Amino acid sequence: MRKKMTEIIPPEIISNKIFLIRGKRVMLDRDLAALYGVETRILNQAVKRNSDRFPGDFMCELKRDEIMRISQIVTSSEIKYSKRVHVFTQEGVAMLSSVLNSKRAIQVNIQIMRAFVKLRVVLSTHKDLQRKINDIEKKMKDKFNVYDKQFEIIFNAFEELKTLLIESPKKPKRRIGFHHD
Repeated sequence: MRKKMTEIIPPEIISNKIFLIRGKRVMLDRDLAALYGVETRILNQAVKRNSDRFPGDFMCELKRDEIMRISQIVTSSEIKYSKRVHVFTQEGVAMLSSVLNSKRAIQVNIQIMRAFVKLRVVLSTHKDLQRKINDIEKKMKDKFNVYDKQFEIIFNAFEELKTLLIESPKKPKRRIGFHHD
């Protein structure tokens, strides 16, 4: 069964359905319903019947402007006309498996949890990489500051030479050879 489930839902598909909203990584009710193989209204009904299991840090309803913003990312144009869109955090997704209580829901949840963890690892790797890049930029900036000062001294010397050459009165050239006046 596990092998079939990984074939049905590749990790990339799940990762592409995780969005950053209000500073949290979440999944849309529509995407979760599709992954679980149920209608969105069935998923939301199950959540409503068990509302005490879904506090605000597990699930929330999007505001109209948030729906419009996310509709630009999501390929389905139906979302922008939706009256209500719920999003679930990783904890909310975990809670869904107990509410839906089917073998498919459990297997899908395992895949989703793996996707959340993988995403967290990738993001932490990017943070380490970003920190290293920032360190290199700082070192290079410090070196360039030293070089900039050295070049500034050289350019200032050139400017002084140039002004000396331009501003110094030109002496008439002494003529060499026989002169006939």
